[in-house]
Amino acid sequence: MLGGYRIEGRRAAEIAASVERAVGSGDLEPGQLLPPLRELAGELGVNPNTVAAAYRVLRERGVIETAGRRGSRVRSAPATTGRDHIRVDVPEGVRDVSSGNPDPALLPPLAQAFAAAGAESDRAPVLYGDVAVEPELARLARAALDADGVPDGPLAVVSGSLDAVERVLAAHLRPGDTVAVEDPGWGRTLDLVPALGLRTAPVPVDDEGPLPDGLRDALGAGARALIVTDRAQNPTGAAISAARARALRSVLRDHPGTLLIEDDHGHGIVDVPLHPLAGVTRHWAFVRSAAKAYGPDLRLAVLTGDSVTVDRVRGRQRLGPGWVSRILQRALVRLWADGAVDARAVAAAYGRRRDGLIDALAARGVVAHGVSGMNVWVPVRDETGAVARLLHAGWSVAPGARFRMSAPPGIRISVSALAEEETGPLADAVAAALGPGPARSYV
Repeated sequence: MLGGYRIEGRRAAEIAASVERAVGSGDLEPGQLLPPLRELAGELGVNPNTVAAAYRVLRERGVIETAGRRGSRVRSAPATTGRDHIRVDVPEGVRDVSSGNPDPALLPPLAQAFAAAGAESDRAPVLYGDVAVEPELARLARAALDADGVPDGPLAVVSGSLDAVERVLAAHLRPGDTVAVEDPGWGRTLDLVPALGLRTAPVPVDDEGPLPDGLRDALGAGARALIVTDRAQNPTGAAISAARARALRSVLRDHPGTLLIEDDHGHGIVDVPLHPLAGVTRHWAFVRSAAKAYGPDLRLAVLTGDSVTVDRVRGRQRLGPGWVSRILQRALVRLWADGAVDARAVAAAYGRRRDGLIDALAARGVVAHGVSGMNVWVPVRDETGAVARLLHAGWSVAPGARFRMSAPPGIRISVSALAEEETGPLADAVAAALGPGPARSYV
């Protein structure tokens, strides 16, 4: 049943650790069936309740799943096998268009903003017990959210979008609950959900966002939450249109108990309008990160939502990190106030590179997607072959397996730092790597 691996331990924690180590090392593979409780208890010479406790810990950590009499198996995407490991090592001399990073040339200088924030903190140090959110940041953030039609709600500041998603999920859900996620979608999210002991329900995506029928199916099957990207969806570049927002809100209106989490991934780098979904469910959260427009190392995101959700996030935050550095918050306020980022110019730069590649691929008979943001998604028949052939041709792209569950194969190309003169050669290489014949849609 377990090949050559032998589970060890006398206590529940030791047994759970033995299984998790084996999953991490590959000695136990995804889908592998674990011994029944009594059988393993007999082998280890322990009480069956001890094994039951170990299996419960493993379920809660997202390592295994149990299906009644069919027994317990290693999850198909366990928390210990992060999708970030599904990558291609970039040899010297190969052009890397796989990273998903913003163009450093389009990021603002930070020195003056941090110097000003440091000087302000010298004059007015933040001490234990002070407010967690910089008042001017709250004012500016709320005004921007109001302008984009995001419902009113209290604000919190967290350490990036994924931190917000994790805190909101933990505030409402319990191990075993199901979360509807975009497919293809952000690989970190697809890893995070099972890491919290939650199940994923894939929802297909097209250029306008999640498909309403797919969301209806997921919620009808019992999904308790939805994580959705409003603009610059990673990896497909999808942006929720006004019509799609109405359709999705209609589906959510029939499931008012759904926890809705929206990630405005494209804030500050896109020129397409925001069409938020919040307002039709009892619990919701909307998050904006500074990472793409101001720099990935600015680990700061603004979170708003219903009062219960934000209060739970704040309360749990107080028991852990306490707050996100007010110096960091003050620096971001200065960047905002000084207009350090020209969002229209940044969006136009990414748009020229993205549209240029899509048009070049279309001229070579290759279908590609990307209506916003810095990524282009190219459906392929043979993902592994396409990645390998492109690498041989001098281009490193991201394998679609990092971003998909049941969606057809594809590759992601980051155009953030793609020079105009590189567009044609890259399109030639992609067309050659895909070979003759029509490409498949990712929907």
